[in-house]
Amino acid sequence: MSAVIRDGEGLDKLPRRERRRQPLRACVQSALEIYFMDLDGHDADGVYDMVIGQVEQAMLESVMAHTRGNQTRAAEVLGINRTTLRKKLKRYGLL
Repeated sequence: MSAVIRDGEGLDKLPRRERRRQPLRACVQSALEIYFMDLDGHDADGVYDMVIGQVEQAMLESVMAHTRGNQTRAAEVLGINRTTLRKKLKRYGLL
């Protein structure tokens, strides 16, 4: 089963076991396959930065929600220092 979820839409409707069926890597790979098909022969450019930016922002949003905005705890969960976390939050307009 493969599904494209945009901006978390429909995520709340999936049973817990459905959400865990595919590892994150498989979801990213599936999204990239669709992205390349949608290019319809056009050249791809900046894919690395696009993917990292999308995944990093989603990860930061989720971790900040999980830690209820506690930056110290979020930094611990992510395994980065708090200064780095604040820099990333600013980059994505999350601070």
